Amino acid sequence: MGVEGCTKCIKYMLFFFNFIFWLAGCVILGVSLWLRHDTKTSSLLELRYQDAEPPSTFYISVYILIAVGAVMMFVGFLGCYGAIQESQCLLGTFFACLVILFACEVAAGIWGFMHKDKISKEMITFYDSVYDKASNKVLQEEQSQAAGAVLKVFHETLQCCGKGGLFGFADKMLSDMCPGDLKINAANCHTKIKDLFREKIYLIGIAALVVAVIMIFEMIFSMVLCCGIRNSPVY
Repeated sequence: MGVEGCTKCIKYMLFFFNFIFWLAGCVILGVSLWLRHDTKTSSLLELRYQDAEPPSTFYISVYILIAVGAVMMFVGFLGCYGAIQESQCLLGTFFACLVILFACEVAAGIWGFMHKDKISKEMITFYDSVYDKASNKVLQEEQSQAAGAVLKVFHETLQCCGKGGLFGFADKMLSDMCPGDLKINAANCHTKIKDLFREKIYLIGIAALVVAVIMIFEMIFSMVLCCGIRNSPVY
């Protein structure tokens, strides 16, 4: 015989929230793996030109998300098992893990908000450096063609062309690197890069907010259940 009354109701509510938390961990793990292997971002972030390369900040964030998703799945299972078994030890460990995860999420959220534009700015800087080298007639033809190949990936992936809002390449060599339908009314590559990473950041932010709300409820329920188990005459 275990806990009774309202405490028993909280027990099953905690199990339910932990199951949701475990599912959220699965979703975050799946989304982070998708972000890591997404064709559009991977094709840009894996580009190389001489000593210049895209920023690694985005991939670092994704790897952190993969770790968070895996830990959430483990902690969610721990909470489910602790609730069903009515184990004070498991529930206490679960609560401690939640506090640590919540603190890490708040710290990551603050850091992400402060650096939300860093990835797109670094990518734009990389694009501009390759663009300038491709349009520099002083460089050897081999170097210029190598830079042009990198630009072509940008233009075909993002369906954009050049730095400005309208097509403005100075010579025919650069115009050949733009998709055919964008040579006259080319979209701004700077804007396209910002939009690409802004969409990813919003997706991560929404997932983090949902998880934070679930964690708050779980911390409350786990402590209530733990106190109920301690005060139960059976124990």
